[in-house]
Amino acid sequence: MNTDLALNWTLGTPALLGLAVAAIALLLVLIIRFRVHAFIALVLTSLLTAIAAGIPAGEIIGTLTSGFGGTLASVALLVGLGAMLGRMLETSGGAQVMTQWLIDKFGEKRAPLALSMASLLFGFPIFFDAGLVVMLPIIFTVARRLGGSLLFYAIPAATAFSVMHIFVPPHPGPVAASGLLNANVGLVLVLGLIVAIPTWYFAGHLYGKFVGKRFDIPVPHILDAALGNGNGNDKDAFKSSPSVATVFGLLLMPLLLIFLNTGLNMLGTAGVVDAEATWVQWLRLLGETPVALMLTVLLGMYLLGFRKKKEKTLIETVVDSALGPVCSIILITGAGGMFGGVLRASGIGNAIANSLESVGLPLIVAGFLIAAVVRVAQGSATVALTTAAAIVQPAVLDDPSLSALQVATMVLALAAGSVFAGHVNDSGFWLISRFFQMDVPTTLKVWTVGQALVSVIGFTFVMVLYSLATLIA
Repeated sequence: MNTDLALNWTLGTPALLGLAVAAIALLLVLIIRFRVHAFIALVLTSLLTAIAAGIPAGEIIGTLTSGFGGTLASVALLVGLGAMLGRMLETSGGAQVMTQWLIDKFGEKRAPLALSMASLLFGFPIFFDAGLVVMLPIIFTVARRLGGSLLFYAIPAATAFSVMHIFVPPHPGPVAASGLLNANVGLVLVLGLIVAIPTWYFAGHLYGKFVGKRFDIPVPHILDAALGNGNGNDKDAFKSSPSVATVFGLLLMPLLLIFLNTGLNMLGTAGVVDAEATWVQWLRLLGETPVALMLTVLLGMYLLGFRKKKEKTLIETVVDSALGPVCSIILITGAGGMFGGVLRASGIGNAIANSLESVGLPLIVAGFLIAAVVRVAQGSATVALTTAAAIVQPAVLDDPSLSALQVATMVLALAAGSVFAGHVNDSGFWLISRFFQMDVPTTLKVWTVGQALVSVIGFTFVMVLYSLATLIA
């Protein structure tokens, strides 16, 4: 693929914007009006958009597979391993045990709140997609137990993972933006938590109650695939009702391993340990998200299977049964990444960002709007955040009057813009749509609107912090 394609683009911003709007409209018409399968619709629209964008014929397939493969590289391992762990927790009875514990400790009315608090904790080091997949069996079990729309329970928890992923280091977006703007990562982390938690309360907790009343979404059975010969005997045979401590241990293990990676990285940056030392590199490897999840799956196979004297073939069957239901989700999510990749290759993100740069708004507001528009145009929150950070970087670095607090809030303003209104060109949109078994129009009404609220409410809190930082300075 020609990496200079976007730089060589000759059309202006209006033409690029029209191309993006037409591509998104075509995708929605194919899926909603003609009921074309989402995977086929995404691949077809990506192909037609690449042709319309003027990408040379010899580079079109490379552009498509680059976007597809890049998304799968970050999603497939996490979703697959997370689904295996979740399947063992659900089939062994661990999800029911955790559900009962949550209800006993917090009461039925506070169970959704307890799920969200756990998601905020797990979302600190774990990426959005991996954390959500691991928590889904417990979310689904609580929803079945207490009744009502799935959205009462799932939206607050999913939003908890989202706000942590967007605002709080060590997630890649805020870390990358902090590096570009020379912001203090520790300060960004503290302020990010101050922004993320109240944003979750309004855009997740309260909003979850609202959409739960408006949309009666049943609990899907995507994680309940039949085992063996399909009569359920294998599922009953694997059930062992593990202890709460065992379930907590399996949920906390990836958290602790990833914290190990993060802690060593921070100590290396501070010069406390030698980041290049062999022992540091090996310990950090254990905390890489795919490795942490793989080790947890292996521990789950031992604790829920081998230690309970389950047959080896039964354990293999249970683990294998997790992959079938999520294959469609992984492919659709990858195709969503393909579509976003084609839009990025067209150069629309940079063209819009450069146009907004000259509008003359206050820097923090302009940065938020650049990130938001780039996000809507091409889908990737991380790309939107880093693009906006690169655009405002000269102005930030050349202004000696900006305090460390103000620069940290600038990072969070860009982060707020980068999550705005995730829709059909965002792989996370398809992850939510397929796992929650919602059609595209419903997902747009629920998740896209919810992410817009996360963006606007988060930016509101950021502006409050920025005003305070300005007063202090």
